[in-house]
Amino acid sequence: MGLRTMKWDEWIELDNHYMRYHADKARRIEERGEKCCRTAPEAFDGAVELLEEFCDYLPQRYPSLYKKTPVGMVNLVTDESFDIISRPLSEDPMAMAARMVQDDLAIMFEKADGQYYLLAGAILLAGFWRLEDKFGMPLSEIHTSGDVPGFREKLEKGMMNFFRRIKPEQPVLRNNYFIQVDDELPWSSSIGDEDGKDMGWFTAEKNKAVEHHMFRSERQSLRRLPRSGGVVFTIRTYFHPVTDVAQEPYVPGRLASAVRSWGDDVARYKGREMYQDTLLEYLDGMHKKQVEQGLIEVGKEEEAHVYPY
Repeated sequence: MGLRTMKWDEWIELDNHYMRYHADKARRIEERGEKCCRTAPEAFDGAVELLEEFCDYLPQRYPSLYKKTPVGMVNLVTDESFDIISRPLSEDPMAMAARMVQDDLAIMFEKADGQYYLLAGAILLAGFWRLEDKFGMPLSEIHTSGDVPGFREKLEKGMMNFFRRIKPEQPVLRNNYFIQVDDELPWSSSIGDEDGKDMGWFTAEKNKAVEHHMFRSERQSLRRLPRSGGVVFTIRTYFHPVTDVAQEPYVPGRLASAVRSWGDDVARYKGREMYQDTLLEYLDGMHKKQVEQGLIEVGKEEEAHVYPY
């Protein structure tokens, strides 16, 4: 699973792209509603608990951006006021939570069968998957329905044990990354229409110019909510042109090596066939250029290794 311990002040990360993310989320909440943001009745208390956590955490972590109020919080950048006390709430609690941060959000709750189910979510910038397809599913089915490589053989048992053990005071982080061949953060149109039935890498244009290649990395945190017991995921997406990230020393060589190392199942899952020729030619050329310019030393790549390059 690639988990590592998370420091509490690292739970929510904000950057200078905040307003773009906020605008994309607000637009999609308005346009798509329950397709992207939804809370099951039995998960309402847990979703409100997440709102309470944000209204406590964010003003302390980012006092110049958020201010705590008797009923919730004010976003000092967008001038939004969040009332989490009044009932009924002004909107679905997960939609409200989504407006507070750059992350997508999901909460899993244990049922009597011991499985954890996706019962609350705000999935607005996921790129490749839709909340409406996964809502109400147990954790195992979410992964198998998405054809996650090696889930049954390598991940399922460990993941189920982890979900049972995770504690509120021991949050963790994990990362993953993808290559995307369009610059649309909320939904990658290259894999098909978001409201279509037939979606997948088979719809993408093969070997588009490298200027269309985007590096998409997700930083996921997992933490148990202390009152409701739900396990909350925060999913923070970083989205940059490959031509930008490849300017960093050692990155072209590391990324090319990583893409080449994918097994057949991972390569299919990540759509490598549709972009590998163009991408690897570019990365190899950039690596060679960095060597020739003396920016990197061949054989020192491991010493310069920073995930996921």
